[in-house]
Amino acid sequence: MVTENDLREIENGLIDIIGEGISASALAEQIERFKTGFAPTKLERACTLNDGIYRIKPEEKEELLDCFEEAADEGRFTKFVPASGAATRMFKHLLAKLNDEELSDKDADMVQDFMDLLPVLPFYSDLQKVMMEDNANLEDAYANQDYAQILEYLLTEKGLNYAAMPKGLIPFHNYEGGYRTPFEEHIAEAAAHIKDRRGKAKLHFTVSPIHEQTIRDHVAKAVENYPDCRFDINFSQQCRKSDTVAVDMDNEVFRTDDGKILFRPAGHGALLDNLHKLRGDLVYLKNIDNVVPDSMKGDTLEYKKIIGGLLVKLQDQIFECLNMLENHNCSEFEVAAVAIFAVSHLSMQLPDNFGQMSLEDKITMLRVRLSKPVRVCGMVKNEGEPGGGPFWVDGPDGFISPQIVEKSQVDMDDPEQAAIVQTATHFNPVDLVCGMRSHRGEWYALKNFTDPETGFISHKSKDGRRLKAMELPGLWNGSMADWITVFVEVPLSTFSPVKTVNDLLKEEHRS
Repeated sequence: MVTENDLREIENGLIDIIGEGISASALAEQIERFKTGFAPTKLERACTLNDGIYRIKPEEKEELLDCFEEAADEGRFTKFVPASGAATRMFKHLLAKLNDEELSDKDADMVQDFMDLLPVLPFYSDLQKVMMEDNANLEDAYANQDYAQILEYLLTEKGLNYAAMPKGLIPFHNYEGGYRTPFEEHIAEAAAHIKDRRGKAKLHFTVSPIHEQTIRDHVAKAVENYPDCRFDINFSQQCRKSDTVAVDMDNEVFRTDDGKILFRPAGHGALLDNLHKLRGDLVYLKNIDNVVPDSMKGDTLEYKKIIGGLLVKLQDQIFECLNMLENHNCSEFEVAAVAIFAVSHLSMQLPDNFGQMSLEDKITMLRVRLSKPVRVCGMVKNEGEPGGGPFWVDGPDGFISPQIVEKSQVDMDDPEQAAIVQTATHFNPVDLVCGMRSHRGEWYALKNFTDPETGFISHKSKDGRRLKAMELPGLWNGSMADWITVFVEVPLSTFSPVKTVNDLLKEEHRS
């Protein structure tokens, strides 16, 4: 039970882990949500080419690149990179080996593959150095297959402590004279495609408070390698007030061993507040681990520019439509042209009786439907990679719309829904660009365009006890559910995430 003292502490913001505090009413709503759960997302069908996913025609590229370059020269673009995640999961199989846990055949093979190619990985020299400082010899340990010693120096506080570091600080790629981390690769990518005519490139990283200063120092050193580029780089932390309460398996508030109520981070959906406070104009969004060396950046840079140019073009057309609709002399013909554009270019569904509506009602509906943030999302062909995908979804307003949906949001026990998931031809690589301003130049209040019913509940553990945790609608899922969304096919070569350290052994990361 939650005591009156608990509520008083929460209201006054006295629970240390929350910082700013959470209201008693919000706490009660969260506990009730654990009891009722979230309804699964209802899929209508998968988005496919020419049915929700657009393929850029070769003859369109030049125009879109021109649109991009003009906006980039004006300094309209910013790059937003969620980078607070720890590298723990990246080393999961190696940690299991270090802790002498029983490994599956797949994990055992991954450990062996890692060890076989360890000398070619970019952090080998750092590992060599930290062992030498402790009078240990990496070459001897490697020759003797002393994996326990190697992993201890690689993953724990005894050495590099990579398992506790942010993924963005792990060395990913070898270069002549050194290596680059994901932070450095994102900086290199930004310098290559969003630098304005004055030589400035704007980036924003979300980071964990415990590592912020280390990351700031690392980034400050990295930008010194680009003397012809002026960087405007900012950092933010996920707001602790967005944390959600945890409950036990009986939906009672979970308390830690010292009797305090446990709150947990609410997933990447909580970063919507960070994105809103960025006050950006056109904002690229990309995960910290989806980077490649310079030799492989060609497709990535080209399609970054193409989807950015498409956003600029569509946004200009949307603004033109809204200005037309706000004209007191707007005609039936002009309204029809706007409606055709909304359906054919923005994947909008209009009511069956739209043709019978009065001119005033048509204008009102179209103005509401077009007065929203807009995003262009790259989608890659599905080749078995995990992650969400593009689907047509039944919305609370009665219309279907294109959405990015995670498998965890779908009722996979429903044969029809499971079958739709299986028909998906593309998946979401988290490669999108967002238009954050209205046709009047005002920033949209992003929280007004979310679907709060798309959160989800997961099972975790703390102090050896099972618990339920609640996550807010994902940043590019339910948090953007009411945005204007356009899906575009991009090459698979633009998607090279490093989910496990073994992904660094792939050709695209060793080029």
